[in-house]
Amino acid sequence: MNYQDTINWMFQQLPMYQNKGKTAFRKDLTNTLKFSEHLGRPHTKFKSIHVAGTNGKGSTSHMLASILQEAGYKVGLYTSPHLKDFRERIRINGKVVSKQFVIGFIKRNKSFFEANNLSFFEMTVGMAFDYFAKQKVDIAVVEVGLGGRLDSTNIITPELSVITNIGFDHVQFLGDTLEKIAAEKAGIIKDNIPVVIGETQPETQPVFKEKAKLTNSDIYFADQLVENVLESDLKGAYQKHNIKSVIQSVKVLRKSGYQISDKALKKGLLKVIQNTGLQGRWQILGERPKIICDTAHNKEGLSFVLQQLQLETYGKLHIVFGVVKDKDIDSILSLFPKNASYYFCKPNVPRGLDTDVLQSVFNENGLKGKAYKSVEEAMTMAIAEANTEDLIYVGGSTFVVAEII
Repeated sequence: MNYQDTINWMFQQLPMYQNKGKTAFRKDLTNTLKFSEHLGRPHTKFKSIHVAGTNGKGSTSHMLASILQEAGYKVGLYTSPHLKDFRERIRINGKVVSKQFVIGFIKRNKSFFEANNLSFFEMTVGMAFDYFAKQKVDIAVVEVGLGGRLDSTNIITPELSVITNIGFDHVQFLGDTLEKIAAEKAGIIKDNIPVVIGETQPETQPVFKEKAKLTNSDIYFADQLVENVLESDLKGAYQKHNIKSVIQSVKVLRKSGYQISDKALKKGLLKVIQNTGLQGRWQILGERPKIICDTAHNKEGLSFVLQQLQLETYGKLHIVFGVVKDKDIDSILSLFPKNASYYFCKPNVPRGLDTDVLQSVFNENGLKGKAYKSVEEAMTMAIAEANTEDLIYVGGSTFVVAEII
């Protein structure tokens, strides 16, 4: 199989959360551990930082990787999902894993995958850990895929755990209260390993403190400890929360013996995109009309993005918007402005919500717009209808953004 054949096989053969949703969710780590044993336990052969949270875990992971690169370390970075190419999920010093490694890894382990019915995510985590071990990274930043306690990444014992914040997302897996969701995320807190919590929330603070007490872990609430926010090339206003998490994480890493100068910290925050290839976070795609995309896809994330849109200067606002089926649309409707023009679209994944459904719910709530067959068609129409002084915002789902970047 060539690279495209290999990727197609991975996507088609195995339950994949981003396409299928709930049916791809596994209830324990048995498969992941079994696969790691089969690979020679690569998860024990490199140092790591484990990052969880409802929002901001991707940006936080990329910021940490960038800073560690500036400090001179060889840094692995595992994130999900990807926007354009599967290989974005696995990087070392910003460079994506080679096509040959992906092809070879699947070829070598295909019979194991089939015999054990591994999920897409279990397979991909194994691939990342194998790659980091073989390439002898100094440290890897590992982003949780979903939740924490039962996530395939949760077989590592990191140098530091980071939990950015807790919001309502994936409630069908993680629980329907902030406390329950926090308990799942707290599953990445390990014995005697320090943990940084990004945002103090009254519902979740006791959950994290209790878990840290049980594991004898030093716990740091970044928003209480960090006052000065440094500048970053990630320009979303919401990044200030992530930057605080990252600054506190660097302080903890220094205590553990990592040599990270103030210069590396500042430079790393300013060169996240250049160093790691991160895309889709308050990304400006064009001017006159200004086009901004953002991968925010739940209530907390979207509320930040929509607040920031109100700070922009423009003639009229055009919103190209699509979501996946398991989103709680009712919880986000109140965030959207009624004086914008909406272009409803369906991201090109099986989980994409039908545009007619999306349009009718929005229209019933006074948010008027038309439905389009594809993201591309919606985007083309928005650009055609916008004046040079207008603003076009594209979002609602990572998969909508992936199609226009």
